[in-house]
Amino acid sequence: MENIRYAEELVREFLVFRGFTSTLQAYESELSTEIGRNFQVDKILDLVFSEYIAKYQLDRLVGLFTFFKQCFTSPADTELFSTLVKLELSVLRYYVINALKSGRQDKVVEFFGERGNYLMQKREDWLAWFAIPYIKNPSFDPQFRVYFSKEWLDTLVLSFRNFLSGIFNDTRIPALLRISTEKNTIKSLKNDIKQLNNKLAELQASLEAKEGEISLLRRSCNGAGYGNKKLLVTSTAGVSLEQEMSENYEESSSSSSMIQGVDSRSSCSVKSSKRGGKFHESSEISHTEDEQVLVTEEDFPEVKVDFQETFLGHNSSISQCRFSASGSNIASSSIDGTVRIWTYDSSTPSSKNATIYCGAEVSALSWECRSDRLLLIGTANGGIKAWNADAKRVVCDLNTSREFPSILDLKCSPVEPVFVSAAASRKHGSSIFERTGFANLTVWHMKTWKPLTVLPLGEDPPAITSLCFNHNGKILAASATDGMIHMFDMSAGLQITGWPAHDSPVSSVLFGPAETSIFSLGSDGKIFEWSLHNQGQILWSRDCSRFCNPESFNKQMHEIALDSNGKRLLVTSGLVRAPIYQVQGHESGLRTLPHSSSITSVDWHPTLPIYITGSADNSVRVTSIL
Repeated sequence: MENIRYAEELVREFLVFRGFTSTLQAYESELSTEIGRNFQVDKILDLVFSEYIAKYQLDRLVGLFTFFKQCFTSPADTELFSTLVKLELSVLRYYVINALKSGRQDKVVEFFGERGNYLMQKREDWLAWFAIPYIKNPSFDPQFRVYFSKEWLDTLVLSFRNFLSGIFNDTRIPALLRISTEKNTIKSLKNDIKQLNNKLAELQASLEAKEGEISLLRRSCNGAGYGNKKLLVTSTAGVSLEQEMSENYEESSSSSSMIQGVDSRSSCSVKSSKRGGKFHESSEISHTEDEQVLVTEEDFPEVKVDFQETFLGHNSSISQCRFSASGSNIASSSIDGTVRIWTYDSSTPSSKNATIYCGAEVSALSWECRSDRLLLIGTANGGIKAWNADAKRVVCDLNTSREFPSILDLKCSPVEPVFVSAAASRKHGSSIFERTGFANLTVWHMKTWKPLTVLPLGEDPPAITSLCFNHNGKILAASATDGMIHMFDMSAGLQITGWPAHDSPVSSVLFGPAETSIFSLGSDGKIFEWSLHNQGQILWSRDCSRFCNPESFNKQMHEIALDSNGKRLLVTSGLVRAPIYQVQGHESGLRTLPHSSSITSVDWHPTLPIYITGSADNSVRVTSIL
């Protein structure tokens, strides 16, 4: 037992050393439940039968058996593992029986709702039990009568006691829990960690050096000839810039990459060029007589970090991460259908922390705009759940129509108690856009949880991918897979305008800081800021196709997020870093610190210079920048 307590102290020391304050708080909370109860068998039995089962704490009951499986069994010890699985099956059955005896039919239905997918993997053991909530008197049913008897319960408790007594014998506990207290062993482990960190730093430096070499090669290639995607301006006399720009537009698609040079004598820029009925802003250009300089994302400096917290509570790739209205709480989801609510600041109460199992991939998250009370969760199978973070329960479970079984986005009104769902039909295809069919935009009331109206989109409209309200909730912007941006008057429930924004599907749209403009991200990697005063005019643009290349859209739908001041635009990335573009000012942009895989979701704190990045490496990071 001394080794166990020493291991707990080591874990606590590590979390404090790394500054994982939220993780430390969760760890302390778990310890307070005494899941191991100092390995006293009677206390663990009391915990299971008098606490977890009697008070219907299903998550903790399942977590206890998960703890046993991880700590006290191994694949090599098949007999011990098989016994534990059989005990888990019997204990879960008693959970159902106890709920029926107490007249808590709702807990039985909740049990099969939450654990149904897991239980269906063991069909031969549980198939008949799915009918038990609908049997009038199951205690008289020959199939279930034995489970209601006192003899069966006594046998279960005795078997559980014998099992616990066996695994808590030192000869049965794996070496994982026999942590040596010798100082030289601890020192050796610390040295190993230090060497691994040094190796990681070397690999990181090597990777960035390779990226620099690639950047130089690209520059030299563009310097040798006229590039397809970059605009190079030379000082050759007699050739006008506008003529070169016009020739380049005819040769290839317009570029919105930022290209800058330094010249104390001359500089020139072109505001916009019209092509195919659309306006596309050119890159900013300056040049000297002897040199050409390209400022690309590879040259962006790394962000200067005030603090960073990494959340590792997911077991699969992150699909969404969103700050709450106050910024105190964060909701993150993964493709396995799990939603976690958590805090990154140790001074913030963790009373809202929760884990929500949705049973399908989560495709959209949206907090209520007026408080941190309600979280809307949209799933890929057309489900919409409303989670009350104060009561820690689902207050409503909706479903879209069968014609539109996929939720692509959800947005709450900042003023009215309504939200809008963007749903789509399905079809076959290789990319995420090709797999979406026709669109449906439904307005729902958040008190009655019933649909109010369906916004008009015309006949067989392409899928809507992203939604955004203006500050007073009167205007809704929506982007579509045909490259269009639609604007709706929410009071009238009608579309008031729309324009073709991209030659490719639009994956994300949001209002600018003064709401005189709107930003859009296309699947071609181009970002445009559109004027709302002069429809079709582009105020600002960038080409981030290096990060949001078309291939990356096969796996995810990229998104953009604007900080509270409207000066920094953060973009998801198919690489381990994401760009932060400077929308206002003379700076080009920044690069985020790297994850170990692609960045799948981003968001900014509503008031502070803090952003979150979710990644395919299963982690979510909160970063405060200077």
